[in-house]
Amino acid sequence: MDLHLAGDARKERLVEHEELRFDAYESSRLYKEQTKKWHDHRIQQREFWDGDKVLLYNSTLKLFPGKLKSKWSGPFSVLKTTPYGVYEVLGENGPFWVNGQRLKLYHDNHAVGFIGCLILHSPERLS
Repeated sequence: MDLHLAGDARKERLVEHEELRFDAYESSRLYKEQTKKWHDHRIQQREFWDGDKVLLYNSTLKLFPGKLKSKWSGPFSVLKTTPYGVYEVLGENGPFWVNGQRLKLYHDNHAVGFIGCLILHSPERLS
């Protein structure tokens, strides 16, 4: 009779372990969903067209940071676009493919607007 009681106790422990495993799996699934939602929300949608000038993010500067070095190199010209956010860019050594998340639009000097200056004089007093 002790064997039957031991078997029942073993089955109860297995059920408890299965429930704990399921709870951990469900918690992990919810955490991954929330993390994906947060990550997707933070991604900036960038769209470039053929002929646009872009700057390329230089990720090697994270390893050797320079205080006054720019993290962006370029400008480069976009040659081809794909529907999945990959762009063919013309560099100094020829064309290469790059992910659109590593690019940002380059603004030429002539493309930036000018700032006007308006000088205001104090009104003359009437006596």
